[in-house]
Amino acid sequence: MNVPTVAELVAKGEKPEILFWVGCAGSFDDRAKRVTQAFVKILNATETKFAVLGTEEACTGDPARRAGNEFLFQMQAMNNIQVLNGYGIQKIVTACPHCFNTLKNEYPDLGGNYEVIHHSTFLQQLINAGKIKLTGGGSFKGKKITYHDSCYLGRANNIYEAPREVLQALDADLVEMKRCRTTGLCCGAGGAQMFKEPEKGKQDINIARSEEALATGATTIAVACPFCMTMMTDGVKNKEKESEVKVKDLAELIAESL
Repeated sequence: MNVPTVAELVAKGEKPEILFWVGCAGSFDDRAKRVTQAFVKILNATETKFAVLGTEEACTGDPARRAGNEFLFQMQAMNNIQVLNGYGIQKIVTACPHCFNTLKNEYPDLGGNYEVIHHSTFLQQLINAGKIKLTGGGSFKGKKITYHDSCYLGRANNIYEAPREVLQALDADLVEMKRCRTTGLCCGAGGAQMFKEPEKGKQDINIARSEEALATGATTIAVACPFCMTMMTDGVKNKEKESEVKVKDLAELIAESL
């Protein structure tokens, strides 16, 4: 796959149109890596001039701040801001709502001011510009898909329409869960909960959310977040439905339909 680093482009006297911020999950989690590859496939297919930081990219610090370690967050953030500003980066696209929220809303306080776009919005822009053409609606035409709103994309940043417009481009049958958009239910991984076992209670939140998704009768659960991907996949496995229902990121749905 053609994935240039910013350092490689700068060495040639060039600059990327966008920086693709891969994130920890997209770099190291085996399932999320497939989303990264799908998004890169789309970027290459649409001839978008992009680059990644590669080994110069560190965690945004979101899990550290959510877990209460403000000192570690600021260390990680300042390190990233120094690198980004050093390269004169202006536009960042990421497939992780946690990275998106932190880079967009929390880095400006520390001197990191960038145009930050979530990949769902970027995909919508590519579709609207005619750069992504799905012949006959793609391979998901007419199939039942339900979309799970990520907390950091939906309630935190008010992005509800872009992911749904991407799904509409697939000409799929979008069926909404009872709790969606502003009343969507968290998958249970936010606030650094991803990295610990849940407290005792009547039911794990991801199981409750997966039940709502399965109740729609959809054969695909669309997500736009690596944390949601893990939690929803675990929920579907818990219900022993993994052979019938697939959890996929928006980028994977588009890449498979190109």
